[in-house]
Amino acid sequence: MTAFFRLHPAPGRRGAHAWRLGAAIAIVLAVLAGLLTGTAPARAASSEPCDIYAAGGTPCVAAHSTVRALYAAYSGNLYQVRRASDNTTRNVGTLSAGGAADASAQDSFCAGTSCVITIVYDQSGHGNDLAYQGAGGAGGADTPASATSETLTVGGSKAYSLYIKPGNSYWHNGSASGMPTGSAPQGAYMVTSGTHVNGGCCFDYGNSETDRKADGAGAMDAIYFGTSCWFGGCSGSGPWVQADLEYGLYSGGSQSWNQNQRAFTSRYVTAMLKNNGTSRFALKGGDAQSGALSTLWDGALPPGYSPMRQQGAVILGSGGDCCATNTNLSQGTFYEGAVVAGYPSDATDNAVQANITAAGYGTTSGGGGSTGPLHAVGAGKCLDDPNSTTTLGTQQQIYTCSGAANQTWTHNSSGELTVTVNGTTLCLDANGKGTTAGTKAIVWSCNGQTNQQWNVNSNGTITGVQSGLCLDVSGASTANGALVQLWTCNGQTNQQWSLG
Repeated sequence: MTAFFRLHPAPGRRGAHAWRLGAAIAIVLAVLAGLLTGTAPARAASSEPCDIYAAGGTPCVAAHSTVRALYAAYSGNLYQVRRASDNTTRNVGTLSAGGAADASAQDSFCAGTSCVITIVYDQSGHGNDLAYQGAGGAGGADTPASATSETLTVGGSKAYSLYIKPGNSYWHNGSASGMPTGSAPQGAYMVTSGTHVNGGCCFDYGNSETDRKADGAGAMDAIYFGTSCWFGGCSGSGPWVQADLEYGLYSGGSQSWNQNQRAFTSRYVTAMLKNNGTSRFALKGGDAQSGALSTLWDGALPPGYSPMRQQGAVILGSGGDCCATNTNLSQGTFYEGAVVAGYPSDATDNAVQANITAAGYGTTSGGGGSTGPLHAVGAGKCLDDPNSTTTLGTQQQIYTCSGAANQTWTHNSSGELTVTVNGTTLCLDANGKGTTAGTKAIVWSCNGQTNQQWNVNSNGTITGVQSGLCLDVSGASTANGALVQLWTCNGQTNQQWSLG
C-alpha cells in the first residue's frame, strides 16, 4: 500500500516442466475418470496443492514453502540458509519427492551459529525465487528472517517456518516469468498463523509492483493477513484475511463492513484470494489443521479496481511500496503458498484445503518429548533461567535467544519441562501448587507432582496439568527480563510458545 494508507507495498527455480506436466496430466485423467463414473474427484491420492490447481486448469506460476513440497513429484530445493559464522549458504531440500523439508540439513549446517533464510525457491519451474529485500538480496533496506525462530511438524517431520518480523521481507520480479499481469485472472493461497501478527503495513503474499512503488488502485493483487482494519467495522480484534489491491485493504467489495468477514486466531490458518481481473474477487479462510473453508467475500471488485492493473512481481511479508527506500512494518508467519494463473473453482479451493488439513500441521513437542529453546512467540525471545541459577524458587523470565543451556528445555514423556544448568536438572513448577492467575512459574527440584506437568498444545499454548492455566509473559511484555507466570488462557500472543 501507499503512505497515503501505507499499503504494502519476493523468487523460484527448480525442476523443469516435464515432471509438472506429467503430474498434471495424471491428475486431469483422474478427475475425468471421476466425472465419467460420477464419483467425487476431490484429489488424487498422490496430489499436492499445485497438482490440484493444475488439474483444475489453473496451474501454479509461483509456489513457495519452507516446510514441504507443493507437487507430489517435487524433490528440489525449498529454501536457502546463510550462517553467521562464515557467511556461507546451504540449500534445504525435501526428505523425499513430495515430502517434508529436510530440517536436519539446516540443523547440522547451523549448529553452533545463527542462520537466516536468504531465498525461498519457486517449486513451479517458473524461476520465481523469492530473495530478501535488502543488500545482497533483492535490493532494498530490509533484512532476511531468522531461520530458527519457529519449529513445527508437518506429517510428523520437523520443519522451520519463514518467521517474518518488522524489517524482514522477500520479493521477485516475475512479470516475465509467468505471473499474471494486467487484468489476467489470478488465484493465490497461503498457510500462515493467527498467533504472530500485527497491524503494521502489510503482511502480504501475492502479486505486486515491479518498481516497488505504490502505483495506484489495482496494481497489487495479494493476500493480506493481520490486524489492520483500514475502513472500520471489522469484527473482533483480528487477524483477518483481506485483499491488498493497492490503495486499500479490502475485506469485501467496498469500504463498508463486510458482514461475512471474521477473525482467524488459530495456530495455522489457510488464507485464499482469487480475482477474475475485471469484475469479481473472492476471499476465503479456514483452520489449516481441520475443517472447511469459510467464504468471506464472493462478489464485485471495489469501485475503481476494474480492470485490475497487476504488474507481476511476487511479494512476501510486506506491502508493495515497502522496501526500496524504507523497511517493512509488518509481522507474520509463512509456511506455504502459491500463485496460480486463472480463477480457481470452488471445488479446487476445497480440494486444496483438504490437502492442507491432511498434511498434518502440528507442533514439535508431542507426547514423545522434544528438546530445544522455548520461544515466546509474541516477544521473539526465549524462556530463560536467570543467570543459569540453581536456586529453587527462582521465577523464570524471557530473554534474547542465545542457544545456551539455561534456555534449553525438554518436554519429556512425563509431561515435565526441564532445564539442566551447571549439572543440575530442574523442573518448571507452578509456585506453591498455585491454581490462580498470577502464580509464578519457577524452577524447583523435579518431584513428579502435577504442578510440574505441562501440556504443550497444538494451538501454541502451554497449560499446567494441575491448574489448566496458560504459561504467560507478564503484561504482554517483549523486554528482556520480563517475568513468566500462569494466567487465564485468553488467546493472546504472550501465551504462545514454540519448543524446538
